[in-house]
Amino acid sequence: MQTNIKDIKRKDDKVDSAAERTITPKSEELSTLLHKHSGERHIVAIQNFPDPDAISSALAHQMISHEFGIETDIVYDGFISHQENLAMVRLLEIDLLRYHPKMDLSIYKHSIFIDNQGNTTTLTAKLREAGIKPLIIVDHHERQNILEAQFTDIRKVGATATIYTDYLRDGLLQLDKSRPAHTKLATALMHGLRSETAGLIRAREKDFLAAAYLSSYVDQPLLAEILNVKRSHRTIDIIKVALENRIIKQNFSVAGVGFLRYEDRDSIPQAADFLLSEENVHTAVVYGIVQKEGEREVIVGSLRTTKVTLNPDSFLKSALGKDWQGNYYGGGKYEAGGFEIPIGFLSGTYDEDFMKMKWKIYDSQVRRRLFEEIGVETERPIDDD
Repeated sequence: MQTNIKDIKRKDDKVDSAAERTITPKSEELSTLLHKHSGERHIVAIQNFPDPDAISSALAHQMISHEFGIETDIVYDGFISHQENLAMVRLLEIDLLRYHPKMDLSIYKHSIFIDNQGNTTTLTAKLREAGIKPLIIVDHHERQNILEAQFTDIRKVGATATIYTDYLRDGLLQLDKSRPAHTKLATALMHGLRSETAGLIRAREKDFLAAAYLSSYVDQPLLAEILNVKRSHRTIDIIKVALENRIIKQNFSVAGVGFLRYEDRDSIPQAADFLLSEENVHTAVVYGIVQKEGEREVIVGSLRTTKVTLNPDSFLKSALGKDWQGNYYGGGKYEAGGFEIPIGFLSGTYDEDFMKMKWKIYDSQVRRRLFEEIGVETERPIDDD
């Protein structure tokens, strides 16, 4: 069924004033674009380790696209390892596809990048090689200037889920309480919005308006069940290592956690969140070496901050620099950031002494770069035990 946004009359938007809501230009532009591409099949690329904001926004895009006669697949090239994310996908019955080398990308006419701009998914290069051109980018992080698409909507809001809720409020998809799929979508978007804004603590006006709109459709018991999932033993162990290895300087807490399994990568941001809760700490950075089977090793790190004058995007870009192609190793958004640095020549698993030496080298280098950006010297020399 094809939908034209101009034909939609809003009847159930209790958040907006009694006056008719003015349709935003971005919603109009997206509606026109989707209408032109009716009948196509698109791939929605989310980050390698998708979070609730990415998953819920991708689901919203999938359901909106369906209204315009567009078939979509939500694809990621990594793992879903965070316990809440696993519970969200299972309880809300969200259909995600994990990329595998035998996947036929030629079936897709265009690619859609949601909650990323091609910098946090290895699908970017694969899609480029397959000749699948980006059609849409919707994100709330700082601009990365990696991809160009026909439609780009990058806003300074708390979550990408807020942007997609705006599209719903503008009528690209009218939520219906009697439809279970719509209730699950609203619940997913609320979880994405909450998780991305620390339970709405870091929410802005637009985020609160989005949450208020979604509240009429959310399945509260289902949302509570998702939020009550416990941390895994492995995540607790990694948090323990971060606590033991942390160095605190000028209210920054920096910790390396050594070598991690690829499927444990989501423990790094959880450890950073935990270190941020320590007294007199306003910024936490946790990093470790992660290797995906059959691929090169990378240093993966997460930054969390409550310091309003610290911009994670510019901090990480300045501290860690660029690769030979001019792409920054790190980036971020308001109060959070992340980075990935390929190991390169020393990549691979060898004897225990070599692995210890390799970790010392990279741990020392990352720590030195971070503390130099802060303006202090490191406490530990490279040859410490």
